[in-house]
Amino acid sequence: MPVNAARLLWDSADRRPDHPAVVDGARQATHGALRARAEGVASALRADGLRPGERVALLLERGAEAAAAFVGVLAAGGIAVVVNEGLRPRQIDHIVGHAGAARLLTTVELLARQPRPLQGGLHVIDLGEVPAAAEAPLPLHPCRPDAPAQIVYTSGSTGQPKGVAVSHANLLAAAGTVAGYLGLTPEDRLAGLMTLSSVYGMSQLLCTVATGATLVVERATLPRTIVETLRAAEVSVLAAVPPLWLRLLNGGGLREAPLPALRLLTNAGGHLPVEAVRALRQAQPQAALVLMYGLTEVLRSTFLPPEEVDRRPDSIGRAIPGAAVRVVDDDGHPVGPGEVGELVHEGPTVTLGYWADPALTARVYRDGAGGARRVHSGDLVRSDDDGYLYYVSRKDRLIKVMGFRVGPDEVVDALLASGEVHEAEVVGEPDPVWGARIVAHVVLAPHGDLARLKAFAARELPRHMQPARYEVHAALPLLPSGKHDLAALAAAPPGLPSPLV
Repeated sequence: MPVNAARLLWDSADRRPDHPAVVDGARQATHGALRARAEGVASALRADGLRPGERVALLLERGAEAAAAFVGVLAAGGIAVVVNEGLRPRQIDHIVGHAGAARLLTTVELLARQPRPLQGGLHVIDLGEVPAAAEAPLPLHPCRPDAPAQIVYTSGSTGQPKGVAVSHANLLAAAGTVAGYLGLTPEDRLAGLMTLSSVYGMSQLLCTVATGATLVVERATLPRTIVETLRAAEVSVLAAVPPLWLRLLNGGGLREAPLPALRLLTNAGGHLPVEAVRALRQAQPQAALVLMYGLTEVLRSTFLPPEEVDRRPDSIGRAIPGAAVRVVDDDGHPVGPGEVGELVHEGPTVTLGYWADPALTARVYRDGAGGARRVHSGDLVRSDDDGYLYYVSRKDRLIKVMGFRVGPDEVVDALLASGEVHEAEVVGEPDPVWGARIVAHVVLAPHGDLARLKAFAARELPRHMQPARYEVHAALPLLPSGKHDLAALAAAPPGLPSPLV
């Protein structure tokens, strides 16, 4: 039966046409107005000759215009390629070229901010010139459930960004499932802090239109400004990635007083250290905390219900409804509780594969029992006797020191538990004797002390897990997605040698 994920907005506009859909400072767009704008975009694209399945790149600041443009591309039968607005021509050219997008939907103002023109031959459509609405109500283009709706380019935190093809059925399944287990309602006001080019950021938009709720956009990067917006706009659902949670807790004002309207916190996009979990629970005790795990290839994979967070603050939970996850060894055989293995995911949010890369798709996406598609995540986890999962490391991030395989996040958890640092990441570097050595990159707390940090690590960590060198930063570098830029940290020159002895 044909589907189109744009129906989420079409339906919410029918149900609550006058309810705010996107609030952006003093500006707001209702669900009805957002649909009308999306219809205008879809109508303009069709008039421009867009054929079903053609890719349209979107370079727009997140907000109502970007939301309507994304849905409009889907409504017209195109495949949306959302480009992070913080990227520069080199990265934009790569994404647009790799996706094979012939059209770029943007604004002349955004293009003028770029340091040089984009690659030639690209048909640029200025969103400012697109009519505010279609001349007549627009029927959605009928698509197969497995037809691509979007190509998501990964953040590059584990290597070169890759394009992941996401179907209309994937988007509908993810929106319904996540909104369901979070218990979102039309009265919720979700914080829109993340770029729509990321799965997590797009999830906030899709859940908003799926439930008829409101998305409150905040583009400021200063943590205190973000918290002030959360309070003033009476945000009820706050989603963030670990680096942002740490900044909101340390200097953002999140610890100073509860935000009365805030009822739900969610984490995804990386491991949230146990100390940060406990700090969030203490800072905003009225808000439930849901710890989630996902990857671009499956959108969302597991979640830990709020009632389990205090008992299992280091767990990523169990499979989302309708999905199945397994922990397997290198031969694909299940491993027992307490054993480390690779997480494999099945279910309706398993995406189509890597765009224009069949070889990589064949390695990561495999057929399981009954023909079900499985994604081999590359993430190492273990389970407990109750079936709850615990993240260990990326397969390609394990650091082998003195014959031991060290998961970086376990070292980071220990460093943060010292109270001497606000942020930390660890990377490995070659060592001629030990095979590899651990380098800790840290941002000291206001009264933090490097000597005390080293002494704490020496007490709390076995010898093979102790950092061999510490690099102190004013701030850790970030990717456009908001995650820490591990590649930049690994390439940073040595500063404070502390040899492993």
